[in-house]
Amino acid sequence: MNHSEIVSFLWGGADLIRDTFKRGKYQDVILPLTVLRRLDCVLAGTKQRVLTKQAELKGKKLENLDPQLRRIAGFAFYNTSRYDFEKLLADAPHLAANLRNYIAGFSPNMREVLEKFDFDNTMSKLDEAGLLFQVVERFKNVELHPDKIDNPTMGTIFEELIRKFNEALNENPGEHFTPRDVVHLMADLMLAGDEKEIRAKKAIRTVYDPCCGSGGMLMITKEHITVGLRKNGDLLRPAINKDAEIHLFGQEVNPETWAVSKSDLFMKDPTGRDADNIAYGSTLSNDRHAGMSFDYLIANPPYGKDWKRDEEAVRAEHDRGVAGRFAPGLPRISDGQLLFLLHMLAHAKDPGKGGSRIAIIMNGSPLFTGDAGSGESEIRRFILEKDLLEALIALPEQLFYNTGIATYVWVVTNRKAPARKGKMQLIDATSFWVPMRKSLGDKRREIPLERAQDILKILADFNDGETRKVAKKGKAEDIVVSRIFPTTHFGFRKITVERPLRLNFQASTDRIARLEEEKGFQALAQSKKKGAAGAKEQAEGRALQEAVRKLVRALPDALVKDRDEFERLLDAAAKKGGVKLPAPARKAILSALSERDETAAICRDKDGNPEPDPELRDTESVPLAESVEVFFEREVRPHVPDAWIDTSKRDPKDGQVGLVGYEINFNRYFYRYTPPRPLEEIEADIRGIESDILRMLAEVTGSARI
Repeated sequence: MNHSEIVSFLWGGADLIRDTFKRGKYQDVILPLTVLRRLDCVLAGTKQRVLTKQAELKGKKLENLDPQLRRIAGFAFYNTSRYDFEKLLADAPHLAANLRNYIAGFSPNMREVLEKFDFDNTMSKLDEAGLLFQVVERFKNVELHPDKIDNPTMGTIFEELIRKFNEALNENPGEHFTPRDVVHLMADLMLAGDEKEIRAKKAIRTVYDPCCGSGGMLMITKEHITVGLRKNGDLLRPAINKDAEIHLFGQEVNPETWAVSKSDLFMKDPTGRDADNIAYGSTLSNDRHAGMSFDYLIANPPYGKDWKRDEEAVRAEHDRGVAGRFAPGLPRISDGQLLFLLHMLAHAKDPGKGGSRIAIIMNGSPLFTGDAGSGESEIRRFILEKDLLEALIALPEQLFYNTGIATYVWVVTNRKAPARKGKMQLIDATSFWVPMRKSLGDKRREIPLERAQDILKILADFNDGETRKVAKKGKAEDIVVSRIFPTTHFGFRKITVERPLRLNFQASTDRIARLEEEKGFQALAQSKKKGAAGAKEQAEGRALQEAVRKLVRALPDALVKDRDEFERLLDAAAKKGGVKLPAPARKAILSALSERDETAAICRDKDGNPEPDPELRDTESVPLAESVEVFFEREVRPHVPDAWIDTSKRDPKDGQVGLVGYEINFNRYFYRYTPPRPLEEIEADIRGIESDILRMLAEVTGSARI
């Protein structure tokens, strides 16, 4: 059977358990039994020798048998139970107890992995339902020996199963499984330009994935370096350096996928070194690789997933400043993608020690969400001002299995080539796809090898305005696929533009009526005191309210377009009426009797400066490369001559006027104008539709004509 047939066979086990387990719980049965069957097949060749050696060593009363049993097994794990799948089924009445004995017979490091599946409870449920024998028998009938199913293919089988489970659970897009075509491209982008160094004799490199899932990105990166690019068993591209020593590191928060990743790596690497480097737990709140740095970092963090469960730890680390991972800023709580990027940057090697390259795939949100000064903008600011973003590649839509959204690969490095210093490349690869023969969920497209190689060529050539031919409506069209900008191009200063407050005043009936709705006026008859003191204060307040009513009714009802003049009239009337106006009452009167009027005089403060009108307040985004004053005089002053810049609003980092922000509106740089269809064509279509409607109505009514 090929890998697709094996996946279908294993998934078919759901037919046996569907009446006992809900669809979302199928993975509790299928995933651990797949791992156990693979382990059973992997250890089959050395199982008897391990048992013999164990008996021999026990006779010698040795305490630590682990090193020698590992050596006999040929792996960093082993099993000392006398059972295997065949012997388990031979004793059907005691299957549950024997299966527990079999699992307990694994070496401690593998038992730790298997415990994450919580299979003991699942086993009890299967046994109670009388299904345990049937399920184990089904898995015994699938051949997963490495001679039949090599490690890369087995990894694909695990990931295909996980994808199916995610669909059943309606998981977040891309949370566990990134399509292989995307992973191959990301690995190539991350390694791009480093081939010479990797080919060096005795080259040693470290690769890290902070949300490694089932480990696909790590394993494919290692294969690219030491094995080459393979597809369906065929070698499409040779290894960069088959003798390179590649160390893999990762962390995963989901217990089942962590167990799959760890067990798979134990089987791939006889030393167990890579498996030992896969940590369990939340990367954001519990960094299990703190203090370490890596040569290459690759990740597909969950899109649009909140970080509430990690909030306390993340905020505490942010408050530590540069001593923590999240000093530049925190994104909104609803999306933690940029936190993973900051985490990866914190684990990058110092440029003086060789530096690092990072490939991370995210949706469009991290490119532009968040205004100037927000956490997202500050993170982008940090990355661009530190000149860390080498390239941004827009991928085709409909690449992922459970979402069709647009995605972008960020290529980040702290050791840019001299020609790339201070610059950033945008690559539009949205048309670099072919349709799949058969859709898998939302995945209807894939990136073929030749298009992936073309993306790498565009990255390497580093040409602004480079074009490619793309088929559009049956015609070949040249489109721009590469743009290069200075990193400051994406920055701007958000300045606040004020306009003066202009009010007219009138003691008209309708405006006087508005006085009753003013909170300052209502508060005159309220008191925080209790008892007699409170009642007295309220009575005094009501008396003052009535005096204010009489006062405003006595004012002339002429329209006044100067606040100073109106206040003089108000003061004169108050003096005449013997009313002492407290500040809240005065403010309430001015608010109730005023209306905005562009023809009125400017309201000024006690120093004679114009007061800003909050309703006319506006903001402008000034490119970083341009002077705020020059921009204002050109873009604002001609349209609103009385406007001014609020110079009190300054950036907290550089102290200059305006908050600095960064955003990357990717589509703006590759927009292609499509002229509208000629009116004649549209009219012809409308007439055709009208004719069809009339014909159908005639058929319904039986009339010859309508």
